[in-house]
Amino acid sequence: MRRRGTSWAPLRGVSWASLLFLLTSHVSRLTCQTPDLTRERADYAAWLATAPFSPFAAIALQPIGPGLALGPDAADIPLAGFPQARVVEERGAVFLVRNSERRALPRNRPVTVGGYRLLAAGVAGRSQLVVYGTPRRVRQPGYYPADSGLRFTVPLEPPERRGTFRTLGTDGLETEASEAGFVTLPLAGGRARLRVYKMGSDEDDEAELQVFFRDSTNGHGSYPAGRFVTLDPAGGGQYRVDLNRARNPFCAYNTVYPCPPPWPGNSIAARIAAGERYDERP
Repeated sequence: MRRRGTSWAPLRGVSWASLLFLLTSHVSRLTCQTPDLTRERADYAAWLATAPFSPFAAIALQPIGPGLALGPDAADIPLAGFPQARVVEERGAVFLVRNSERRALPRNRPVTVGGYRLLAAGVAGRSQLVVYGTPRRVRQPGYYPADSGLRFTVPLEPPERRGTFRTLGTDGLETEASEAGFVTLPLAGGRARLRVYKMGSDEDDEAELQVFFRDSTNGHGSYPAGRFVTLDPAGGGQYRVDLNRARNPFCAYNTVYPCPPPWPGNSIAARIAAGERYDERP
C-alpha cells in the first residue's frame, strides 16, 4: 500500500475529465495509505507498552566477555530476587551457571529465570546478554504528520564496499552487516544519496535493508542520534522508501541500549519532518 507521492506541476493541455481522474486517483492513494500507517503506528505503540521484549522492559545489555555475574549483590548485573549465577560463553555457546548446574541459553531465544527474561544475542565469540523485566516508564511515540511527498520508489544502486562487517543495529545489538548499495532521494533543496546496509548475515531470513540517517531535525524535534527506515522491495530492482515510517533506535527509549554510530555519508541537509519525533522530557 505504500506508493510514491505525486508531485503536482502545472498541467497544460489536460482536460478537466483527465485532471479529475488524476486528482481522485491521488486522493484514493492517500486515503488507503493513511489508515495503513495509522494502524501500523498504533500497533507499534501497543508493542512498546506491553511486549515482554519491549525496549522499555530492558534492564541491562552487556557484552558477556569473560563472564557476567548476576544476582542481588552482583557486581555486573544486580537483580533483586535472582539466584546468584554467572553467564559465560564457551566456543560460541552461552550458558547460565549456578553452582554445579549449567543451562544453555540458545542464541536469540529468550529464557525465563526467576521472573526475568534472559536473551543471548550478538555475534558468536562476542555475545551480549539482554535482561528484561517488567516494562517501565513507557512513553507513547509521537509522529510528524504524514507527508505523501516523502514516499519514494527508487532503484538500489551498486555498493562501493564488498564483504561483511560488524556494526550496531538499531536495537543496540552487534550484528553482521554488509553494504547493499545506495538510494538517491529527490528532496527539497537537492538530492540525497544514502548508504543502505543489509542488517544480518546472508543466512538470516529476517535480514532487512535499512538506512540510518541524520537530518536537520536531529535535536530539534527528532532524536539527536538519527533515525532509520526500512526499504521494501517494489519489483524490477526498485525499492520503496517511505520516510513517514522513519523510526527511532532503541536508545531513544532506554539508556540501556547503545546508539549505532552514524553511517558514512548519510547526513541530509534538508529538514525531514516525517516519521517518529522525539520528546526529551521524561
